[in-house]
Amino acid sequence: MRALLFVLPFTLLSLSVQAGQHDHGHAASHAHAHAESASSLGKHAHGIGELDVALDGNLLELDWRSPAANLLGFEHAPRSAEQRAVVTLVQAQLREATTLFGIPAAADCRLAEPQLDSPLFAAAPGDEHEHEHEHEHEHEQPAGTHNEVHARYRFTCRQPAALEALDLGELFRRFPATEKLQVQLIGPQGQQGRELSAAHSRLRF
Repeated sequence: MRALLFVLPFTLLSLSVQAGQHDHGHAASHAHAHAESASSLGKHAHGIGELDVALDGNLLELDWRSPAANLLGFEHAPRSAEQRAVVTLVQAQLREATTLFGIPAAADCRLAEPQLDSPLFAAAPGDEHEHEHEHEHEHEQPAGTHNEVHARYRFTCRQPAALEALDLGELFRRFPATEKLQVQLIGPQGQQGRELSAAHSRLRF
């Protein structure tokens, strides 16, 4: 169910939650089509990311997709110890979701293990054999190939009423190449669309 939460269009999501008996085969075909569309980030515009937010009772889920360049400064497989260190640092920063998304402490939200996906995260730092293999695949990629980062978070909040807003100011400070986040939100007020930036980083539910 959680996987469907972010890959289905939000209108379809609302219907599927209310109609648990819905045809799963039909829903799956829609999910697959939307997943392909979502993962492409439109035209893969550097500086722009996408964020889906859903608050349902005490469950808060975030799905963030971004060109790798917004976070790492490059989109190819790491080619040096310095770039591998950047990948490791960014992975660590992405795990600090409570800070990145400015989740109020009063909400008492507990984060499950986040899911961080990117072709650039595949090789373990310091594993030279893995890096050689990675370098070979890098040459196989067509010119102009773009890579992305996909981060998914699931929080269980003991005081969800305290979740009046998220403040993504820290996210924009840590990843200044991220100029805008196109947000789709489902919360107590229904479905909303927002565009966040460093100057306007607060997301109200």
